[in-house]
Amino acid sequence: MSQKFSRRTFLKATGAVTAGVAAAATMPQKFLSWAEEAGQKEMKQIPTFCELCFWNCGLIAKVENNKVVKVDGNPLSLRGRGRLCGRGNAALGALYDPDRLKFPMINIGKRGEPVWKRATWDEALNVIAGKMKGIKEKYGPESMALIYHGTGAAFWKHLMHAYGSTLAAAPSFAQCRGPRDIGFMLTFGADVGSPEYYDFSKSKYIVLLGSHLGENAHNSQVQDIVKGFSSGAKLTVVDPRLSNIASKADRWLPIKPATDLALLLAWIRVVIEEGLYDKEYVAKYATGFDELRAAVHQYTPEWAESETTIASDVIVKVARELGENAPNVCIGAGRYSTWYGDDTQRSRAIAILNALLGSWGREGGYFFPTGAKVPEYPGLPAYPEHVEVAKLDEAYPFAMLQTTTSIKEATITGQPRPVKAWFVYGSNLMKTLPDKEETIKAIRNLDLMVTIDTMPMDIINYSDVVLPECTYLERYDNINLGKFKGEGEIALRQPTVEPLWESKPSWWITKELGNKLGLAEFFPWKDGEEYVAKRCQAGGIDFAQLKRDGVIIQKGGAPYITAENQPEFGTPSGKIELYSKQLAEKGFDPVPKYTRHPTPPAGHFRLLFGRAPLHTFSRTSNNFMLTDLQKENYLWVNTKKGKEQGLKDGEYVSLVNQDGLVASGRIKVKLTQRLRDDAVYMNHGFGVHSKGMSRADGQGIADDDLLTRHAIDPIMGGTAMRVNFVKIVKGA
Repeated sequence: MSQKFSRRTFLKATGAVTAGVAAAATMPQKFLSWAEEAGQKEMKQIPTFCELCFWNCGLIAKVENNKVVKVDGNPLSLRGRGRLCGRGNAALGALYDPDRLKFPMINIGKRGEPVWKRATWDEALNVIAGKMKGIKEKYGPESMALIYHGTGAAFWKHLMHAYGSTLAAAPSFAQCRGPRDIGFMLTFGADVGSPEYYDFSKSKYIVLLGSHLGENAHNSQVQDIVKGFSSGAKLTVVDPRLSNIASKADRWLPIKPATDLALLLAWIRVVIEEGLYDKEYVAKYATGFDELRAAVHQYTPEWAESETTIASDVIVKVARELGENAPNVCIGAGRYSTWYGDDTQRSRAIAILNALLGSWGREGGYFFPTGAKVPEYPGLPAYPEHVEVAKLDEAYPFAMLQTTTSIKEATITGQPRPVKAWFVYGSNLMKTLPDKEETIKAIRNLDLMVTIDTMPMDIINYSDVVLPECTYLERYDNINLGKFKGEGEIALRQPTVEPLWESKPSWWITKELGNKLGLAEFFPWKDGEEYVAKRCQAGGIDFAQLKRDGVIIQKGGAPYITAENQPEFGTPSGKIELYSKQLAEKGFDPVPKYTRHPTPPAGHFRLLFGRAPLHTFSRTSNNFMLTDLQKENYLWVNTKKGKEQGLKDGEYVSLVNQDGLVASGRIKVKLTQRLRDDAVYMNHGFGVHSKGMSRADGQGIADDDLLTRHAIDPIMGGTAMRVNFVKIVKGA
């Protein structure tokens, strides 16, 4: 049988056989017995949930002879409803990737120029524990930071708290959805959730701004919007690019980049001045209407046309359609929202527009979620008493979560307090944080850098110790609690097969490291199963049922406002705050105000980037079931503009940014009429710089290489990355 693996051959044969052959060169012998074992053993079906993106859809692994041969969606899962996206179906590509991290490694070379020494778990953890003890003695426990992404991070946060540090940040806040969450918190006193509380299936009218729904493969959300379409919902998409979801829209508004706030303010003005807002709803539940009306009066549709290039009559028409269909309308809050530096205010404008139309807590708008509950592990000792230290995010008064922005700055400057160690869990910081050179500078200031991952991502090249975590199909993990419409979900991750090579689950790694730090009392569980079982027992939850079904659903309250179900708003006024006194008190605009942003220099384009439908950024760029379908990214260029520059469809080019930085590698041109002529677009996550990622290394161009500039949102510390411009260079 051929050693070459492709997605096409996978579809023709069983996944187990093909995947086993692909990994044969490096797979442990006990996992190479598909064809050798006599007879067919019973196929087990083991439920768990996916980790190839944060949606965490429930899946059922079909296991034969201790090998996963197929995965299907779990019909009980509220996140997936029995379906998996393309990358979710590629679970075997993550599990059986021969490039996986296989054993602990200690870097005996330099950061950035590693020389790896294979280590035992005992050796690696002894090195880490020794460093942690020294750092704690010299600088205090709060000098250690955890930067994380993923479900298993819960055990690392627990370890850090037991050690004495509360310094933990997810890049998903400062580099992704933070401005959105804070904008809605300041308006409604609540965020929009994850998965978001969009009631798309009941909507009559939906507006998406820069949201690549479908390409981001948010499973149940895609199902909901399709159901809404089938019931007659209308869709307007605002985006410089005709994204896949824009191609399904009733109206595509190809807005000039960096002018979205102008459009939103004009819509707010029209809705107010033409009396299209929900007067009863606003009078009963909102405050600050008169101040809002006065503040937006200057933002006429004609003015907005000059900023956005969207015709004023179209701006008015959409506003009227929103008013006609209110309150069953949903102006989506998006997810990736760190765009231009005034992102919290743009999100505030989206929240205000929803409030005026009465969509918060109304059918077809934003529903009130039901959450599931499971107690923490019973009987754990209290964490060490917190030692008061200087707050890193003092400059960003509404950073309701810790930001990586401040951690990186404190690591470089030592102010307002030193940060001397990073634990990086499941987050490829070389592709996550802007200004790569600044990130490297921060890492060089550390006394300890530890990476915990399943794959040899770019970030491991700068690590002192690398710990191989087993994949989500090989481990118990933290319980996943989901909030949905009228129902809450408890989802279980459990192992479907034994861990490959010497990889270990985080519950085991943190327990062993905790023991070496003298923290054994914080890790009393025998194993991951006991950890989950005792939490369920404490909450009266049937653990046997959870193991069998993978999901338990808890019924909840009403999702909409009724006479008996009145809303509560977690704002200082107890109402929806159209005018924010909180912002005013901190010196910010209480009503969003438009600021004009720089435009591309002559010969340059604004660099836009987003998701590929078949990839979760660099997390899947090496997955052998997906690279056959998309191994590199493409540079979308407006057809007319591209031809003016002598570009041909499919030719390779290089890119140089406004600071003269030339991106490593080359990228293939895609000439298209689906993009404005003042921007270029590419998928994020490609252009990996890691020899250990044999299929991903050097494929395409990394947009993150070109992000030498970013604007910081002064309200919450988010790093806006769509402020970079590039020039196309032929002859790559």
